[in-house]
Amino acid sequence: MNHVIRAVQPDEWAKAKDIRLASLQDPAAPVAFLETYEGALKQPDSFWQERAAGSSPRHGARAGQFIAEAPDGTWSGTVTLLIEEAGDMDFLGATSEQAQGHLVGVFVRPEQRGTGLLGALVDAALDWAWSLEEPRLARVRLHVHEGNPRAQAAYRKLGFVPTGVSLPLDDNPSVAPGRDLEMVIDRS
Repeated sequence: MNHVIRAVQPDEWAKAKDIRLASLQDPAAPVAFLETYEGALKQPDSFWQERAAGSSPRHGARAGQFIAEAPDGTWSGTVTLLIEEAGDMDFLGATSEQAQGHLVGVFVRPEQRGTGLLGALVDAALDWAWSLEEPRLARVRLHVHEGNPRAQAAYRKLGFVPTGVSLPLDDNPSVAPGRDLEMVIDRS
């Protein structure tokens, strides 16, 4: 693999916007993301600037976004890890029972799938999660659509296991109907 896996910097908001828009145009987007391309496209630059600044991993950050950067400077993939404190309401409307990480926005460009980039990106996010002293995270979770078996298999290969928890998506017009399945990886 000839990519550099690293954290997004706040001044890279335009590239973060570009890869997010690319992810939302992927054929799997309806079963992979809770947002549409059209909705994301309407966001002003300030939205993307705040998002990039808020996901530049540092001590005390509430999120960390990591990218796979090719030798020519293009971004081939990205993941974001949200920090959820015990008692916080997550973006899905559920209350977190414990301090945990929540992996979201996972995307690898189609031509780079199967090359190990997904594992490298998730490893970077997990390394950051496990390095936090406050809150100390015992696990990282993610949600994957029941109609996305390829993603489910990829996450299992990385060590995530189904918890048996699922969330209905029928009220969200941005995604395919069905359920999101929770998968988790515990701190080793």
